[in-house]
Amino acid sequence: MQQASRTFLKIFRSDPKSKTAFTIRRATTATLQPRDVLEKPLSAHAGIRLREYQEECIQSVLSYLAKGHKRLGISLATGSGKTVIFTQLIDRISPPTPIATQTLILVHRRELVEQAARHCINAYPSKTIEIEMGNTHASGVADIIIASVRSIISGDRISKFDPKKFKLVLVDEAHHIVAPGYMETLGHFGLLSGTEGAPALVGVSATFSRFDGLRLGAAIDHIVYHKDYVDMIGEKWLSNVIFTTVQSKADISRVKKGVNGDFAPGDLSKAINNDQTNEITVRAWLAKAKDRRSTLGFCVDLAHVSGLTSTFRKHGIDAKFITGDTAKQIRSERLDSFRHGEFPVLLNCGVFTEGTDIPNIDCVLLARPTKSRNLLVQMIGRGMRLHPGKENCHVIDMVASLETGIITTPTLFGLDPSEIIDNVGVDDMKDLQDRKEAEKKRNERTVDVLNDQSSIPKQISKTVTFTDYDSVFDLIDDTSGERHIRAISPLAWVEVAEDRYILSTNSGDFLTIERSTPDLFTVKHTPKIPFSSSTRANKSPFMRPREIATAKTFMDAVHGADTYASEIFPRQFIAKDQAWRKKPASEGQLAFLNNLRAKNDQLTAERITKGKAGDMITKIKFGARGRFGKIEAAKRREDREKSKVDQLEDMRRREQVRVGPIAG
Repeated sequence: MQQASRTFLKIFRSDPKSKTAFTIRRATTATLQPRDVLEKPLSAHAGIRLREYQEECIQSVLSYLAKGHKRLGISLATGSGKTVIFTQLIDRISPPTPIATQTLILVHRRELVEQAARHCINAYPSKTIEIEMGNTHASGVADIIIASVRSIISGDRISKFDPKKFKLVLVDEAHHIVAPGYMETLGHFGLLSGTEGAPALVGVSATFSRFDGLRLGAAIDHIVYHKDYVDMIGEKWLSNVIFTTVQSKADISRVKKGVNGDFAPGDLSKAINNDQTNEITVRAWLAKAKDRRSTLGFCVDLAHVSGLTSTFRKHGIDAKFITGDTAKQIRSERLDSFRHGEFPVLLNCGVFTEGTDIPNIDCVLLARPTKSRNLLVQMIGRGMRLHPGKENCHVIDMVASLETGIITTPTLFGLDPSEIIDNVGVDDMKDLQDRKEAEKKRNERTVDVLNDQSSIPKQISKTVTFTDYDSVFDLIDDTSGERHIRAISPLAWVEVAEDRYILSTNSGDFLTIERSTPDLFTVKHTPKIPFSSSTRANKSPFMRPREIATAKTFMDAVHGADTYASEIFPRQFIAKDQAWRKKPASEGQLAFLNNLRAKNDQLTAERITKGKAGDMITKIKFGARGRFGKIEAAKRREDREKSKVDQLEDMRRREQVRVGPIAG
């Protein structure tokens, strides 16, 4: 037996549940070099009884495959048994050719390799199972290969896997699937070029979107099944969750953006990891969750883990931590102790967001702010698994300043991120959302504003309010519409209408983000037609707009647009932080703006910067005057409606009979 294989097998032998889960067989066929292969014993568990939605999901996959579709995605909440589903698919999918019988399971973390191996060992007594990870090398001929994406693309390790012999490639945590390592692997198996005879691809994830704006469509063609955590909680497949938000007072307005679009961890830690914020966090936990048995806390980085752990211990709470640097033996011991309820608080940073199965968690402490909805859902998901004696999971969200595009638990239910909630369950959150929506619709019936506001973007901190503009110049001078989008984007987007944003370039091209349906945002690129004698006759100087991306959330639309813009346009003309934007407005800009202004209200270079002038010109070019006229009309209608209401109230007062003096 090779040393590398012995090391890997200790992973399973250290877990009492899996000590008898497999036997070792030495492969001795002519095509196999001597190495260890995992195989489940005949005494292992019999068939698994699937939940109703798991069977529905499998049938949906089989239906799409029967129609000739190859690259499929499954969207299921954390705790729904995603690994059970994709391991069951292995036997349900028939080989397309007599030799295409193998399956590859592709993951990105050691914990997911171990988890998939355990499920496959338990599910398939007669199949051979191999691992490709680190120093453990597969032969490439087993029935099921479970591979770490980092290992399979290392050197020439992928060359031993013959694509013609594979019927299925399964990807866990498939929101990572467009990362370079995955794409290289999919290319080897012919899944990027539509190669005839390529295996089927099924990706599974709880968060099927990319925060960095990269499009999953490069690898996945169809999401064939979706069931989110709200549905599963309602159907009692997941634990109920109650939420509390706490204002941490932390100022993260100056925290820079990291490479993935979220807060840069170093900067965020400096803003969050201080005595005041850590003290507020621990006191919030003491006030709301001190009787909880198993709290999992999420921190920013190692320094924050250390600082918050120390604060808990100062208050007499036996808090421990696990990080990526924690020794494997200590990590295993702490996890076992935590699973058995031997201490109440376990803190981590970036370790337990994926591939974590600790069902006894009954409290999740979100001590780190994030701009990523995916990360927020992943963190909350750690506490959603069912467990004997567990009534619910309490999520405590330490909310920092809201001017930075932060995502909080209320935003998951379409509420304003600043909404303060306490011990509120999922049904209560949905009810609160319904009441907010009803109130918004009542406002809309009173004042018919310019754009359709039938659904406020779930990611935008915005309430239904009306701002009075005395002139079109006040309208184009108002920058409140840009505050949110510029908090989440480094580019100089301009709001030209409700739910419509423009990014202009020096070439005349522009990008548009706008709500196309109540549940969808669309990103379009409108190129300018190069000037020539033939363009003079055209009514429009622009080409037909080209759709670049669509997204279900405003945040995803912005990041998709930003990714595209950064690749197509020079940064110096689109970034909001460029030095030229702070310089005085040019003569051309002033001439354009002053031509529309009164003689006694002319702008000067001392009063306005180039950036601000450019934004105002963009608003004018994209319909500010027409928008102002409609707002004025809406105000007149509002005044007429108010007058009618006042007249009705006066009539009702006159009709009332009261004991006392009669008004003259």
